[in-house]
Amino acid sequence: MDDPVFDLARHPVHLGLGAVVRRLPTFTGDPAWYEEYGATTAGDGREGRLVSMHTFTAPWDTWEVHPEGDELVVCVAGGMTLHQEIDGEVRTVRLRVGEAVVNPPGVWHTADVSGSATALFVTAGVGTELRPR
Repeated sequence: MDDPVFDLARHPVHLGLGAVVRRLPTFTGDPAWYEEYGATTAGDGREGRLVSMHTFTAPWDTWEVHPEGDELVVCVAGGMTLHQEIDGEVRTVRLRVGEAVVNPPGVWHTADVSGSATALFVTAGVGTELRPR
């Protein structure tokens, strides 16, 4: 990781205590990657943030929730429809390029994509849970 320029989709970063930015190993999407990330950044607790960028070509097959903090979602290419379950009701928002939304702590969310969409995520990942859609 000597090159100062890197692909955020391949190498997410961690924003940690002391205002540090740490480039992470190549993202695999595998649960083991997330487990290693959680173990190596645990000392930052709920203040640590995972910054990642993902491209989607199909609707998500799960709902997820981040109980310890907000998650910022920024659409950087294409468009996506984000669904948030708030107080038992589903709120749906459409994101176009340059638009953003916040998933508050404890709000289950999922997304639909037709075509292709890329989003930047700034996530408080401690305690993240998934459930089938």
